[in-house]
Amino acid sequence: QVHLVESGGGSVQAGDSLRLSCAASGQSFSTYALGWFRQAPGKEREFVAAITWTGGSTDYRRAVKGRFTISRDTALNTVYLQMNGLKPEDTAVYYCAAGALISGFRVSNPRSYEYWGQGTQVTVSS
Repeated sequence: QVHLVESGGGSVQAGDSLRLSCAASGQSFSTYALGWFRQAPGKEREFVAAITWTGGSTDYRRAVKGRFTISRDTALNTVYLQMNGLKPEDTAVYYCAAGALISGFRVSNPRSYEYWGQGTQVTVSS
């Protein structure tokens, strides 16, 4: 059974940094992409960043490029999201997700991801 467990959220001031972690277990993710999505109250879930487990290719939402960095530690089966220069508009519940790299996979489409964590709250105040 696949488990994705996020941690590292919290309440910070604008300009601060946070590092989110996602511990993945239950199967091999060698043919998967691991992604971070976020959802603010009253808004749709949106793509933040993703990384392929094998090869480490990355993709980012334009609004976070240059501020956020996604990485993974294959030995620890953990994906990280380093968030610097946080802004109030980054406030949301952040979710870790895993999606198989199969035909039709779209890195920014939540429907391409079959496994999800429970989410961790990030609150940025001005």
